[in-house]
Formats: sequence, C-alpha cells, structure tokens
Amino acid sequence: MSIPVVDFSVASLGTVEDISKVDLHLLGKDLKVALTEVGFVFLKNTGITQEEVDDVMNAAKRFFLQPDHLKQPFSIKAFPKSPNHGWVALEAERINLQKPGDLKETFNLTSLHPDIKWPTSEVAPGFRETKTAFFHRCKELSLRILRVMAHGLDVDPDVFLNAHRFIGTDKNCTTLRSLYYPPVNSEEVKEGQLRCAEHSDYGSITLLFQSAGGLQVRQRSGEFINAPCVPGAVLINIADLMQRWTGDCIVSVLHRVLLPPAGDLSSTRQSLAFFVQPDDEAMISCIDGSDKYPPVRAGTYLTRRINDSYGQT
Repeated sequence: MSIPVVDFSVASLGTVEDISKVDLHLLGKDLKVALTEVGFVFLKNTGITQEEVDDVMNAAKRFFLQPDHLKQPFSIKAFPKSPNHGWVALEAERINLQKPGDLKETFNLTSLHPDIKWPTSEVAPGFRETKTAFFHRCKELSLRILRVMAHGLDVDPDVFLNAHRFIGTDKNCTTLRSLYYPPVNSEEVKEGQLRCAEHSDYGSITLLFQSAGGLQVRQRSGEFINAPCVPGAVLINIADLMQRWTGDCIVSVLHRVLLPPAGDLSSTRQSLAFFVQPDDEAMISCIDGSDKYPPVRAGTYLTRRINDSYGQT
C-alpha cells in the first residue's frame, strides 16, 4: 500500500475561510480514509510553495554547516524558559530508547518570544526571519487541516481548534524543527544506529517537508514502505495524542529515516517538521465518549515523552 495523495486546494492557504460544508465534508472523508488506513497522507495544493520550503532549508543548512562551537550557545540547554527551543547536536537525541543516538542535527523553533536568542546574521543569514515566517504559515495550514479532519470524523468542527488556540505562545509547545542529516561513514556507525530510529510522534499532527528520500513508514502489516519525496507536497501524519483523542479511529504509526546506501559518503538529507501540539493545559479525552484512554493533560504528556528522548527522568 502506498501513501495516498489528496488535493487540498479547496481549503488551501489564500482561499476564503467560509468553505462550503459539502466541500469540507468531502475533503474530510478523503483525509479520514488515508489517516485511518495508513496514518500518513500527502497533501498537494496547500498554498505553501516549494520556494518557501527551499528558503527555510537553505537558511538552516548555513547554520548547520557552522562549527559546533558557534552552534553551542544556541543549544536547547541554553533556554530554561523554553526547554525544547534551540540546537540539538549529532547523536544527542535518542528518539528510540532501544537504539543509539540518531545521526542528525536539529534546530527547534518553539518560542517566538522577541527576547529569545538566535544565531547572528553572520552565522546564519536570514535564519530567524525565514523560520519565523514559515512557522506562521505552517500554523495556519495546520488549523485548516484540523478543521477538515473534524468534518471527516463527523464531530464538532471546533473540537480540535479549541485545543490549539495558543500555538506560537508560551502556552503551547508546537515546534518547527529543521533537521539536517550529514554524510555518514558506514564504518563508524554503531550497531542498530539510524539517521532517525523508528518512533511515533507525540502530539496532534505533523507536517513534514523533505528534500530527499530515506523516510520509511510502517504499515499495519508490520512492513515498512518508502515515503517518496514529492516536491510541492506536504506529508501529514497522525501523532499519538490524536490517536488517543479519536479513540484509535485514526492511527499514529511508526516511521524512521534510514542510513544512506553503504559506501555513499556524501549523501545529505534535510527536512522540516512542524509538530503540532495541543495547548499545554488542554485535557485530551476520547471524543467518541469512550474511556479507551484516560484523560491526559497535553503539556504533561509532551514533557514526559521529550524527557525520554534525552534520557532524562
């Protein structure tokens, strides 16, 4: 089974807000089918252009190619009021606790506070401006997707929106993550190590933009399939809190990023992931009225999962 492609043009950025209920319902049903059967879906014609994506990736790459001592001041450990904001070094994150550290670097944009420290224009020209602008674009698209999903599930159209009112503030931990996967020397790779070990995401949904292949998604059969790179499209996947929220109606599935082929010492990969989280104080309960999962506060759940990734208690 391949990952479905859905045309999002009727609800794309730049279109009017008062989309007809018929169009919302039809689009929502298309999303529901994909997210129920696969957990991932490509959306085309979202309004976010490939040029926008390339601009953010280029600015991020200029930062990642700097020596570590210039990136260290922006480590996530340097932002106590926004502990998930900033740079994560190679192998510092162990997203699967049974595997060695991942062969990737990241920079998380979690805080939009004007006083937050950023790399200078000399270190990474345009980094702050492009990432911040792209955060707002992804926020708007995410809210449209959540609205369409609610229509597809035949629930209150605002049920998800009401729990995502504070994206971009200190009351919500939604994160735009730039990822850089440097060249890999296969002789130095630890046993079981990947560019990103298999895992599921934590929050509501994730928007992913990627520059190259390497991502694999696990089907319900247990077999992994390749997620191709589709220029101009955004790959959407369901995260764990959304699966709980819908009482397993739509599924959060494991995915991973493989190493490049053996002997390929020059291959790099970049991606942008917009991890959509409910507001910190939002209580997530099954919308079908069941007690399949106990209610959980979104911020508490996220903190626990992030701490696990960095080996903290």
